[in-house]
Amino acid sequence: MVILNEKISREQLKALAANTFVDMIKCVADVKLELLAVDAELHADLESMLLENGSEQENLWGFNLYPDETGDDFIEFDSLINIRAWQGNRSRDIEDENVRKQIRDIVYKFIE
Repeated sequence: MVILNEKISREQLKALAANTFVDMIKCVADVKLELLAVDAELHADLESMLLENGSEQENLWGFNLYPDETGDDFIEFDSLINIRAWQGNRSRDIEDENVRKQIRDIVYKFIE
């Protein structure tokens, strides 16, 4: 598990993905602090790591990246940590398009 603090290439992302799911890597973004945590078996593990580093729960969203894919197939906005009725998100999917845009911006800030 790592919180990215500099850009990494798709090849580096593929190498990290090989540690767990081979073609997919689990990620959690802090949309307020613009942080990206990657490489765990569970989104909840990445969520915990970010919380321990000062993130706030309402700003954390889980998703998956597929390093070999491009366009809309690169990011899958699906995670159990996204089920938050109190924030209006009632499914595993991130329903708010503004949050999705914030996540895309953070991903492309760190992934070349």
